[in-house]
Amino acid sequence: MTQTQYKIYIDDIIRRVEAARLKVSDHHIVKIIAISKYSTSQEIKELYEIGQRAFGENKVQDLEQKAQELEELPLEWHFVGNLQKNKINKLLDLRPALFHGLDSLELAREIQKRLEVKEMTLDALLQINSAKEQSKQGVMPEDALEIYEEIQKECPNIHLKGVMSIGAHTEDQSIIRESFLTTHKIYQQLKGATICSMGMSGDFELAIECGANMIRLGSVMFNK
Repeated sequence: MTQTQYKIYIDDIIRRVEAARLKVSDHHIVKIIAISKYSTSQEIKELYEIGQRAFGENKVQDLEQKAQELEELPLEWHFVGNLQKNKINKLLDLRPALFHGLDSLELAREIQKRLEVKEMTLDALLQINSAKEQSKQGVMPEDALEIYEEIQKECPNIHLKGVMSIGAHTEDQSIIRESFLTTHKIYQQLKGATICSMGMSGDFELAIECGANMIRLGSVMFNK
């Protein structure tokens, strides 16, 4: 695919985002995070050259490698994976713009300890298991408000910006919609929250219609 063809392809994705956004409101803004975990640094660079700036990785070592390879570009790196405790320091050293997978109070406490030592702060989203699926990480919806407030109180170096969830793993659109609406309802109850991160390549339009203002697009952005 030539760069011109690729730009036409990406423009079509953006049109789909716009159409879904306008169903919510003329004023509803949606940010795209291009999930590059299955893509090369060269492919990231090609997407950068047609306007994409925010990219997400789900492994600390991959984020480190790609950030180094592309350090000349003003990219905004997000970490979207599950974070193991032995990888916390390494991630903090990479200074991601946003950590999407804060999935427990226990993890927040561990991160807070490391942040205090490094005299740093970290912007993060609380991950909610809105579909209550055993295969997914995250806090249960009924516990989310309490845990969010507890992290704010106990972990001052973690700046919570909102919530993240993954849509229900099913072909049933009504169940997926319900999982997104569950997350958005929690988001609306959070004081000062600005980010509701929901929606991936297969369901981002539905997520936007349910209130997402940040979407995480992988394969669809890299035409894979």
